[in-house]
Amino acid sequence: MNPILLLVTNIPGAENCAAAITRQLGLGVELAANGRAALTALRRREYAVVVLDDSQIEADPAGADVLWQQAGLAIPIQVNLAISGCGRVLREVRAALLRREREQALALRAATQVIGGEINTTVTGLLLQTQLMLSEPATIPSALLPKLQQVAQLAGILRQQLCPRPGA
Repeated sequence: MNPILLLVTNIPGAENCAAAITRQLGLGVELAANGRAALTALRRREYAVVVLDDSQIEADPAGADVLWQQAGLAIPIQVNLAISGCGRVLREVRAALLRREREQALALRAATQVIGGEINTTVTGLLLQTQLMLSEPATIPSALLPKLQQVAQLAGILRQQLCPRPGA
């Protein structure tokens, strides 16, 4: 399912702008002629982008604030469509979506590093504990020794997979 954009404006030709956004960016577009219609739309579904025309903000500043609060995770874009036109909206939306994509990639990379570090620490602890226990085989019951050796071997393999040595 393609992301959806909510375009809040009552300017003539908004349908043409919506069609251009769909054609050039591949986004579905819903039009809302005023803040009340936009709030109703925001209650129905989540949007990737909410574009609010300055004329709507000037007509109802408090309503615009409520609209931004209800927009959830949508990228908020404010433009003066009467002056800027659809080309500006296209550029703003494209730039905002690319920025969000880069931010998500960075966040994913950071989360991967944090989780990898936590797993690595846990596996290292497991490996050290099993090696410590195996260093005194006389204290280990004979039935447990092969299982403990296997745990140490598996922890060692997992550690190598998590932290491969350069040139290996």
